[in-house]
Amino acid sequence: MTKKIIAVDLDGTLLNGESKLSDFTKKTIKKITEKGHHVVITTGRPYRMAKEFYQELELHTPMINFNGSLTHLPGQAWEHEKCLTLDKKYLLDMVKRKEDIQADFIAGEYRKKFYITAPNEEIANPKLFGVENFQPENQFKSELVTKDPNCILLQTRVDDKYALADEMNRFYQHQLAINTWGGPLNILECTPKGVNKAFALEYLLNVMNRDRQDLIAFGDEHNDTEMLAFAGKGYAMKNANPDLLPYADEQLSLTNDEDGVAHTLQDLFL
Repeated sequence: MTKKIIAVDLDGTLLNGESKLSDFTKKTIKKITEKGHHVVITTGRPYRMAKEFYQELELHTPMINFNGSLTHLPGQAWEHEKCLTLDKKYLLDMVKRKEDIQADFIAGEYRKKFYITAPNEEIANPKLFGVENFQPENQFKSELVTKDPNCILLQTRVDDKYALADEMNRFYQHQLAINTWGGPLNILECTPKGVNKAFALEYLLNVMNRDRQDLIAFGDEHNDTEMLAFAGKGYAMKNANPDLLPYADEQLSLTNDEDGVAHTLQDLFL
């Protein structure tokens, strides 16, 4: 059997509702890896919020973070690393316009740090940024923004985050990729133009000299649309956003809380 590249989203897909990996999932991924298949975490999360799962799964494969802005081999210098950023002028402009977009907070996300306009736990959950508590150095100050961020994260009070994403895309003349997060939070994420999970996976397949027909992908939300459409076989979780389903080849009969990914991999390969 051809060894597969298996791209897995984290939140709402591989992780359960408590943002944890079940023991069954960990055991199954380990068995899949031992058979020579390559499991690639492909997430909107920054590396600092994904590395614990990478370690728990005992992976040695590349990882994709920030919805495709960062493709790297964790903990190693890798000649094929690809780290894309967006012009810091967009971050500075959004902060100036935060009342227009009714933003509770706006944050510039970098590989190892972040700056947020409201480091207040009543407004923003620190766990969204992989920390227990906000620190003074997390406070956004325009003079600290000397480098281009990997992405911009914002939480808005508008009723329709999808309409706001469309409006912002037009305002910035489609120079950014603006996606919504899944779940109840009104969060938008901005990454460089043309960047998405499929963009990063296509790059990775080229590096590995593999064909997209060798790619299997699992996801549950809007930011997984391109990935599922691009993959040789794209699976949407049972709990997936209905808008994702047209891009999937198949919808699983199990949710993330029912180890849908692990059971599917078990049926396919074990």
